[in-house]
Amino acid sequence: MGAPRQIIMVRHGQSAANVDQTIYNRIPDYRIPLTELGVAQAKAAGERVRRQLDGQKVRVYVSPYLRAYQTLEAMALGDLVETTMEEPRLREQDWANFQNPAEIADQKELRNAYGHFFYRFREGESGSDVYDRVSSFMETLFRQWAKPGYAPNALFVTHGLTMRLFCMRWFHWSVEYFESLNNPENAETRTLLKTGDRYTLDRPFDQWTPAHPGTTVLDAPDHIW
Repeated sequence: MGAPRQIIMVRHGQSAANVDQTIYNRIPDYRIPLTELGVAQAKAAGERVRRQLDGQKVRVYVSPYLRAYQTLEAMALGDLVETTMEEPRLREQDWANFQNPAEIADQKELRNAYGHFFYRFREGESGSDVYDRVSSFMETLFRQWAKPGYAPNALFVTHGLTMRLFCMRWFHWSVEYFESLNNPENAETRTLLKTGDRYTLDRPFDQWTPAHPGTTVLDAPDHIW
């Protein structure tokens, strides 16, 4: 089959931590579940994805986090799924182990000032670390696509930042352009559509500030020399 005709990415549905961030200091991030609304969002995403698949098989890659698995379960894709593979490289950005909300809030302010791509949380990762593991995952995809019998579609059930960074790596977006982008909403999808030997993104990510994919640090408004 070769490369799939479409690569569908879905962010997990609303999680308990999206509602109450204090949960991070008593439940490990990877064990935080969906809310009832999150399950409903995931069901709706499943209906959209089934329409996209149009009866064709899909190979699924799912983050090992509970909220990602619960999202995939609620999507109820049934016998359209060729196989499901847990993929740790699609996990959420590591921020800390058990998180102190006040300390994380301070670090978020520092990250906003420093930049989301390069700022590294004290017990976790930077955006650039996630970019590196997403790049490694992409190499795995290319090797799998070179083998016969790959499904005509791929689905990633993952996290908002990871979706943005996968697209950044795939489309060679600059760091400054990445910094301008917002995460998709819970259970939103983005799809890479294949035309010929190239892929295009079905719709852009929302931006909080104007920038284009080729914008670099030279174009940043505040230079310190």
